[in-house]
Amino acid sequence: MKNLERFGFPAFIIVMAILPNLLNSRWQAVAITFLIFTVVALSQDIILGKAGMFNMGQALFFGMGAYITAILNSQYGWPLLATIPVAILLPALFGILLSGPIIHLRGDYLLVVTIGFNIVFVQVVQNNLGGITGGPNGIFGLDSISLFGMQLTSQLSVYYFAFAVLLLTLGIMHNLEKSKVGRALHYLREDQLAAESIGINTRVYKIFAFGLGAGIAGLAGTVFATQYSAVSPEAFEFIQSVLFFSIVLVGGSSIPGILLGVFMMFVLPEIFREFATWRFFIFGFAMILAMILRPRGIWPASFGKIPKFLIKESNHGA
Repeated sequence: MKNLERFGFPAFIIVMAILPNLLNSRWQAVAITFLIFTVVALSQDIILGKAGMFNMGQALFFGMGAYITAILNSQYGWPLLATIPVAILLPALFGILLSGPIIHLRGDYLLVVTIGFNIVFVQVVQNNLGGITGGPNGIFGLDSISLFGMQLTSQLSVYYFAFAVLLLTLGIMHNLEKSKVGRALHYLREDQLAAESIGINTRVYKIFAFGLGAGIAGLAGTVFATQYSAVSPEAFEFIQSVLFFSIVLVGGSSIPGILLGVFMMFVLPEIFREFATWRFFIFGFAMILAMILRPRGIWPASFGKIPKFLIKESNHGA
């Protein structure tokens, strides 16, 4: 499995670099959305898969990044690329502030609270907060990407922008898995009490996971706004958060699994679009079959376990 991952990633990168040149405009658009959704799903994996927190409001941070880019570009004339730092930092800061009071909640309780925040965000933008969100119609007519004074208007340029963001995200995920922070998040996910017993500040790491996941989702929001030159509230409703949550579960909280999960939950229905509503039956049965045959996900993450003596000591202390 590890050898397959090692050699599969270079092949994946090469294929994705060449792919858009072989596709028509419709499938280029699908490929761009695949890249964007993969980035958001990876950001969700940091919170749900790595830290084990039941967050079902990731579309909130995704939408924040998109709206920040759209507002700064349409209202204040910022170039799209110049909005990126703000679209990362503000969702990250909001994720930190949001998670502070709620990270002590577990399971269903945290799930319900994050759903609530997602719904509140959609209501805020629909009601045209401050007269800058465009209300139910959203914001339209954003500029194209400008690089070194050149306007990159083609769909191909947007694809490679999204591809660069995905590569950056994959680099962050790889470094996170190999770092001390990644190990701490894994221990936190496996057994919070055991993690606390070996000196891990679980509160700090939970807040860190929310902040990092929110910042990456905000960056994906910028790419989304660039792709459509517009944003609207329905793109960030609760059902989108369900999609990202499901991708991590179906994929198995590993990078290859999430790539397969996004393909299965987004690209596969597009392939069967000619079957009209029947494609949703095909998609639903495929998802059910995947979870029956692979209950830990299509490609489960291969984590190490917390040393048993630490778990025994923490249970004894309890």
